[in-house]
Amino acid sequence: MKLDDTDRKLLELLQADSKKTTKEYAVFLGLSTTAVYERIKRLERTGAIRNYVALVDKVIVDKNFTVFCHLKLVQHTKDNIAQFEAQVLRLDEVVECYHLSGDYDYLLKIHVKDMDDYRNFMVNKLTAMNHIGSTQSSFTIKEVKHSTAIPL
Repeated sequence: MKLDDTDRKLLELLQADSKKTTKEYAVFLGLSTTAVYERIKRLERTGAIRNYVALVDKVIVDKNFTVFCHLKLVQHTKDNIAQFEAQVLRLDEVVECYHLSGDYDYLLKIHVKDMDDYRNFMVNKLTAMNHIGSTQSSFTIKEVKHSTAIPL
């Protein structure tokens, strides 16, 4: 799908605040409400907009201990990869998982309450999974920047 400048600006506005009215976006873009509505529907239909979500404050929900865990599989085979990926999808604490090149096979971003909660997660869930060779965890000291917006 080819995005024009107006599509990109509309996507930026939606990423900043998707709860505004179509009329508010229309005023900002200098378009009619109908034109903006149709653009949004096209962006949704083509998959440029995948979903709308509420961003929850980690402190308020007591999940402010963020861990980045590098993980190696025992053996990097097609079956081990498929099994691991299927299992990690079921771990609520894991909010992001990336298959990597380099020294480690995966990078997990994990939100838990505290160090005890993370230890419990590691012992009872993560390292209990098949084919885990090793892990290396880093704990955040301070979140300096966090954005859900894709730069356009």
